[in-house]
Amino acid sequence: MSKYLKFFLGISYILILTVFLYYVFSYIEIRRLNDFAYYKELQSNLNYYVNSNNFINLIYFFLFCIIWVFMLGFASPILIISGILFGKWIGTFATTISISIGALILYIFAGLFFSDLVQKILNKKFSKYIHLFKENEFIYFFAFRLSGGLGIPFFLQNLLPIIFKMNKSNYFFASLFGFIPHVFIWNTVGDGLSKYVEKSESFSLFKLILSPEIYTPIIMFLALILSSFIIKKKFFNVRNK
Repeated sequence: MSKYLKFFLGISYILILTVFLYYVFSYIEIRRLNDFAYYKELQSNLNYYVNSNNFINLIYFFLFCIIWVFMLGFASPILIISGILFGKWIGTFATTISISIGALILYIFAGLFFSDLVQKILNKKFSKYIHLFKENEFIYFFAFRLSGGLGIPFFLQNLLPIIFKMNKSNYFFASLFGFIPHVFIWNTVGDGLSKYVEKSESFSLFKLILSPEIYTPIIMFLALILSSFIIKKKFFNVRNK
């Protein structure tokens, strides 16, 4: 791939991301961020807008998630927002599928145009895992997703299989099933925040943490962290292989 095309794609990415961030922050009143009443107004406006045409808005958000992941965006903010907008169940369903599709598109695109760059960046650091994935790429990549990607940033998780040329179908379904616990927990947090803001008249961190809508996903998250350590030790302890 030519350096000029890489430069063009890089500049295009920066411009698109800049325009998106400008568009988002142009609707936020920075001076009112410490005012709890402002968040109640936002919550009320969001509920009205989303419920006015729930299905269409869900489609828009679904497409946005795909683009966001393709543009190397972080997953956690999107998952919390989907819980705020659509609740934990619909939000989990929509974002699990959309980020899996977005990750697959990124994987295919980067494999076609940036394979040499990805190999150069990731191959040396993660070469010790290549033989593990080649043993059973679906099981190991599913375990990799389930463990939260071994602490690797989300966009790098999506690119990692390029170094061992993973089958696209295995990539998609291992991601889809591996994402579910994490997606559900973050959507539950978003749903809990939405309900807390809607019900409360003033902000209290203590009451927020003690609300069942918040402490339940926190407990699930801690359990998932523990599970991640177990998965890492069982599947990715290279010294035992």
